[in-house]
Amino acid sequence: MTEPRDLLTRMFHAAVRAAQPEHCIPAFLPKPPKGRTLVIGAGKASAAMAQALEKHWAGPLSGVVVTRYGYAVPCRHIEIIEAAHPVPDEAGERAAKRLFEAVRGLGADDLVICLISGGGSSLLPIPGPGVTLADKQAINRALLKSGATISEMNCVRRHLSGIKGGRLAAACAPARVVNLLISDVPGDAPSDIASGPTVADPTHCSDALEIVQRYGITLPAGARVLLESGQGETLKPGDKVLSRVETHLIATPQMALEAAAEVAREAGITPVLLGDRIEGEARDVGKVLAGIALQVRAHNQPAAAPCVLLSGGETTVTVRGQGRGGRNVECLLSSAIALDGAKDVYGLAGDTDGVDGQEEIAGALITPDTLARAWQAGMPPRQFLDNNDGHGFFEALGNSLVTGPTLTNVNDFRALLIL
Repeated sequence: MTEPRDLLTRMFHAAVRAAQPEHCIPAFLPKPPKGRTLVIGAGKASAAMAQALEKHWAGPLSGVVVTRYGYAVPCRHIEIIEAAHPVPDEAGERAAKRLFEAVRGLGADDLVICLISGGGSSLLPIPGPGVTLADKQAINRALLKSGATISEMNCVRRHLSGIKGGRLAAACAPARVVNLLISDVPGDAPSDIASGPTVADPTHCSDALEIVQRYGITLPAGARVLLESGQGETLKPGDKVLSRVETHLIATPQMALEAAAEVAREAGITPVLLGDRIEGEARDVGKVLAGIALQVRAHNQPAAAPCVLLSGGETTVTVRGQGRGGRNVECLLSSAIALDGAKDVYGLAGDTDGVDGQEEIAGALITPDTLARAWQAGMPPRQFLDNNDGHGFFEALGNSLVTGPTLTNVNDFRALLIL
C-alpha cells in the first residue's frame, strides 16, 4: 500500500499536470491566417501557454501576454510582462494598455489568439471612466475579504473595467479572435475566467451594484457613478462586434479531478468525485467534507473504504482574524477539527496554481494525528481557525504543501483519503 501522504501528493500533482499548457494547447490551435497572427493573453498560465503555442505554431507570430510575478517563462516572439496578483498594480495597468496597443489596426485577414487563465482579472486592471487604479485596488481588497464568490467578484470587476467584459475583443475587430481558456472558476463560464476580456458578458451594472450592497462594500464616488449611470456596461451576447470570436476551454477543474481519480484507481483506491464547482465558506465546506468521510467510515457510504473523496471549485473566506490565510488551508483545518483524529483518514487541500491566498504555499496535508500534534505543541486548532491562520498552523506542524509556481490554474483541489 502506498504511503497515504505520498498518494495524496501524487494525486495533486496529476491534477496540476493535466492542466499544463504543453498538453492542452496543440489540439486547439487554429490554421494560420492570410494576414498576421497576434498572440495576447493574461493569467497565471498565460506565459506557459505562450511558450507552448510558439513550440507548436507553424508560421510567423508576435504578441504580448501578462502573467503573475514569478510565472514568466522564456518566449522567442511573444513579449512576457509580469504584474501583481491578487491585488493589481501599475505594472498590470501598463501591460493592459500594451495589449490594446498590440491589437490596434488589425484587419479582417488577421488572427488574434487570446490565451486566458485564472488570475487575469488583477493582471489587466485598466480602470473604467472616472475610476482610478487606487480605487480598483481598494475595491479588490474589500471583495477578497468580503466572502463574495468568484463569480460575484468578477461581475463587479467587469463593470468597473476598461478592458474586461468583451472590451478587448471589440478592440480586435474586424480580426478573427480565437480564445483558448484554462478555467479556474466553478461552472467554467468564459465571462468569469479573468473577468472575460474577450467574451460577451450576460450580467449588468445593476448586478454589480447589488453585489457591493450585499457585502457592504463602500464604492468610491467615480465607481458608483459608473455603475449607477450604466456607463460601465459590458458587451452582451449577440453583439455583432463579437461575431468573429470563438472560444475553447482547453483545461478545466473536472479534467484535473479525473486525472487524480486515475492515480487513485491505479493504487487500488475508489475515487468518489463530489463535484468540480463546490463553493461556500471554506470552513463550512471543510465540515461537510469531513462529515462525508465519517459516513464512509461508519456506513460505507457513498463508497466503502479504501476510497478518496475528490472535489474542486472555489471556496471563500470571510476574513475576521489577523492570520495568513488561505482558503484551502482554512478548509482543511476545519476538516481536521471536525474529523477529531478519526482513524485512517488523511487529507490534502491546495490551489493548483501553487498559491493559496497571498502566500507562496499551495496548501497542506492532514493525518489522523494532526490535532494531537497541534495540542502537544501548544497550538489550539480552533484558535488558529478563528484567526484565519491555516498557513501558520500547518507550517508550524511541517505539513505545508509547497510547489512553487505551477504555471497553470484550475482552482482548488481537495482530497480526503479514507483507508
